Amino acid sequence: MRWFYTFIFYLALPLIVARLLWRSRRAPAYRRRIAERFGFFARPAALQNTIWVHAVSVGETIAAAPLVRTLIASHPDSRVVLTTMTPTGSERVRDLFGDSVFHVYAPYDLPDCIARFLQRVRPRALIIMETELWPNTIHACARRGIPVLLANARLSEKSARGYARFRTLTRALLRQLNTVVAQNATDGQRFVQLGLPQERLLVGGSIKFDIELDPELIARAARTRASWRAAGHRLIWIAASTHAGEDEMVLAAHRRLRALAGDVLLILVPRHPERFDSVAQLIERDGFSCVRRSSGREPDAQTAVLLGDTMGELLALYGLADMAFVGGSLVERGGHNMLEPGAWGMPLLTGRSDFNFREISALLQEAGALRKVDDADQLADALVELAANDAERARRGARARAVVESNRGALSRLCDAVDVLLNSTAR
Repeated sequence: MRWFYTFIFYLALPLIVARLLWRSRRAPAYRRRIAERFGFFARPAALQNTIWVHAVSVGETIAAAPLVRTLIASHPDSRVVLTTMTPTGSERVRDLFGDSVFHVYAPYDLPDCIARFLQRVRPRALIIMETELWPNTIHACARRGIPVLLANARLSEKSARGYARFRTLTRALLRQLNTVVAQNATDGQRFVQLGLPQERLLVGGSIKFDIELDPELIARAARTRASWRAAGHRLIWIAASTHAGEDEMVLAAHRRLRALAGDVLLILVPRHPERFDSVAQLIERDGFSCVRRSSGREPDAQTAVLLGDTMGELLALYGLADMAFVGGSLVERGGHNMLEPGAWGMPLLTGRSDFNFREISALLQEAGALRKVDDADQLADALVELAANDAERARRGARARAVVESNRGALSRLCDAVDVLLNSTAR
């Protein structure tokens, strides 16, 4: 099955490269550094005793950040190699770590690409964030005696059904993993049902609960909020990580909210940077006065929407708002991380599609911190209700923060598992 998978991958390679070039029409970074995806890059002379950490894009990179910082501090004799697959993930790596890690794009899951990468990097271990199960990569590491740990692992029921269609390949792949540190017992048992040996499963919780808000970030957010309120914005809400099809619903809800609550500012942050311009056009078409974050201008009394069209600022932008809607949930995308706004202590709203964060969503909903909505009308209803009740916003926000605080500790458990793996390869 793995050889058949490889054959199909090679056949599809021209289409994959063509898709990169097509995406580069809107995001030019996709056409840059393509050679890295085939395992071609200059190897620094100082690249010794490496630990390879793979994160797909921005979300996984942010989740991996505390682990990477711990690895840098606790293993000073090692060099962390951090790979991503998207330009936005690459930019986030550079913003977070600068030259303290070695960053390249991950190689395509093809034997020759992986062989070139491993020859250059020579990792003592591979740590994969969440659920990036690449058969040839994991097989190549197993053949070379490179242990592999799947960190902060999650596996939705939908994804498990997909892997089950290729049970032979999936079982062989999972048996080559040394450790899976799952976010919860339900996801962990899905890995076991697909073929992971039970003794290789650890349930560690989600490291996304281990969010640390920098005191300077908190102080800066307070100053900015005060400035914007002085400009006339009594309430500020944020719609974050929105996808195509959601922005229209968000703007419709914002129109109704402003009609009933008056001076309300929306911070709208699309999930993908290639959509920034089209969302700006949508805001203008709907008749809202808009300031783009990238312009450096502050919203004034006439501004109805601040478009968050910069990268790496989402956590800071959450700190400016009074209530948050998290996107990817009014369309079938499975939702995005609700814990970042929760850590700021604000009431949360999402749509019904939350399969990527089902357990976290359930915890927040049970605590009374999260309300789910089906469409623009329900979103507007929920926003109007919160806008009219300061005490209710504070109550739900406090419950969201309490959920985050009470579930910390996953990072420590994951670091312990990584240390066990690295100690087995000490040299």
